[in-house]
Amino acid sequence: MYWNKDVELFSRKEIEEIQSKRLSDMAKYCYDNVPFYNNSFKRSGLKPNDIKSLDDIVKIPLTLKDNLRENYPFKMFAKPLEEIVRLHASSGTSGSPTVVGYTRNDIETWTELMARTITCPGGHKGDILQNAYGYGLFTGGLGFHYGAERIGAAVIPISGGNTGLQLKLMKDFGSTILTCTPSYSLFVAEFAKQEGINIEKEIKLRMGIFGAEPASETLRSKIEESLNIDAYDIYGLSEIYGPGVSVECPEKNGLHIWEDQFIPEIIDKETKEPVSPGEKGVLLFTPLTKEGIPLLRYVTNDITSLNYYKCGCGREMVRMSKVMGRADDMLIVRGVNVYPSQIEHVLMGIPGVSENYQIVVDRDILDTLTVKIEVTPERFSDKIRDLVEFQRMVEDELFETLRVKAKIELVAPGEIPRSMGKAKRVIDLRKENI
Repeated sequence: MYWNKDVELFSRKEIEEIQSKRLSDMAKYCYDNVPFYNNSFKRSGLKPNDIKSLDDIVKIPLTLKDNLRENYPFKMFAKPLEEIVRLHASSGTSGSPTVVGYTRNDIETWTELMARTITCPGGHKGDILQNAYGYGLFTGGLGFHYGAERIGAAVIPISGGNTGLQLKLMKDFGSTILTCTPSYSLFVAEFAKQEGINIEKEIKLRMGIFGAEPASETLRSKIEESLNIDAYDIYGLSEIYGPGVSVECPEKNGLHIWEDQFIPEIIDKETKEPVSPGEKGVLLFTPLTKEGIPLLRYVTNDITSLNYYKCGCGREMVRMSKVMGRADDMLIVRGVNVYPSQIEHVLMGIPGVSENYQIVVDRDILDTLTVKIEVTPERFSDKIRDLVEFQRMVEDELFETLRVKAKIELVAPGEIPRSMGKAKRVIDLRKENI
């Protein structure tokens, strides 16, 4: 489905022409209005006129999250505060928050992107969208809210948490689309089962749009089975706009990036050089029309790849693969590199393992990896001997698949803390124990 068919069906030639023109304009805009970029260009011996086409983007220095923190709160803005109509910010758990300012034009662009994003997997006027993303400084709630209203869907702005009320309204209002994190969608399904609610008979949900944390294909299958829906992946980040940067279409073969508004790149984690199409690396984004806080070659730290082949849905806009993790989230345990999403993929394929797990990395002379997993109620009722054999089997499966030696700790259903937003999957105690 399409919200803006003329744009969404641009040919590669049309996409690259508009990107080249907008990139040239954006380089000049940043140079003229953001001291950080003015200084960055001068240090590199670069002038805005040097950026004439899409190929010239590699000349521009990278922008890091630390650069935003160092210029906290408003020094990265290209517009005076009098022209900023909304402010969002990250939690700031690892330092100063990253602050994002939006002009009226930015809000309009974001709303249109979210209208595309909800329509692409099948949302439409007449849908009732239950928005369980957080409202506030986090961009998810308001992003989906504005986009859903733009396409004519009815929005239930319930935000995260209060799961009993979530299910009551889901039943009473006839919600057809659920938007939240993947981990929270599974908690909703788990809660419904505990309350004796028959999802298939009492809930009208037909699809969910989930993001804000990585989720493997096996986890997607669990979500679809437990909620009786089609589940679609979405990608975004607050520094760029929020949600609405890319989304899956019904083909589910990658997330379409709205390339008339963004230039994506993939670079090697170590060398920072561009990689070939299809190769995995670190994702960069350059927004092409953003006024409040324009960014050039922003390093997301997310690991993915880009596919430029035309999709079966008719779109030629590039598709990014599911994010497998963040460059700074990769675990190195006794010389073996592994991403949490790889561990999740193995766990979710083992019958008897629930979708709730936690990875604990510690150091006792050498690094140690413990994976706490909740087993299903059926498996937990097994004899102790059977559970010990099951534990060894999971350990063997992780080692055979990933070459990671991990200690598996089986816990009772409900023992691992649930999250109303992003699930805390990894606890790294090594820094605390230095």
